[in-house]
Amino acid sequence: MYLTFATYNIHACIGTDGRFEPDRTAHVLRELNADVVALQEVEHHDVNGCDVLDYLAAKTGLTAIAGPTLLRETRHYGNAILTKLPVLTVNRVDLTLPGCEARGALDVTLAGHGRRIQVVATHLGLRPQERRQQVRRLLALFDIGSSDIYVLLGDLNEWFLWGRPLRWLHAHFEATPHRPTFPARRPFIALDRLWVHPRRRLARLEAHATALARKASDHLPLKAVIEI
Repeated sequence: MYLTFATYNIHACIGTDGRFEPDRTAHVLRELNADVVALQEVEHHDVNGCDVLDYLAAKTGLTAIAGPTLLRETRHYGNAILTKLPVLTVNRVDLTLPGCEARGALDVTLAGHGRRIQVVATHLGLRPQERRQQVRRLLALFDIGSSDIYVLLGDLNEWFLWGRPLRWLHAHFEATPHRPTFPARRPFIALDRLWVHPRRRLARLEAHATALARKASDHLPLKAVIEI
């Protein structure tokens, strides 16, 4: 039995052509056909009388879990998860550091074919020191042994392949391949990442590089197949 996980920075549904087209984002999500999708840069504003996250959920038939990091009068902004799987627990984690942009993570437990799956979805900061502290906080969320499978995924904003955050993550989860996802038109940087424990359960990892995905956001989605 296999499940498909993906992480996708949707850039507020604004494509590389500068156009706001949530229906195009929804189309890419349907292309992915994933059981769990972590979303970043979700702009919570009105689309035809519907919140954009609810709109994407309705268009894909998935359950939405919101994790806004910026709460504003009109347009909340932040992370989200869309999933086909039953949701057991939800924990919204604040990763914001003083003087830095608000950041956070969604720590959820899902039921997947008789197994408990802990999924932590995040979008880390732009400064190296910021990311180091945030990764330490993320790793502390994982209580190996309480769930059957553990997945960390999201936009890590980590440009340095040998930086401490990636070294710590590889040490915790075992080394995982990376795939370039940014910029979407000609990707050469692996900003979007996914780790799974136990590592042997990661069957496949790839950037979703369809023609539409190259236009719908400045990031390509990263897609993984995990053995359950």
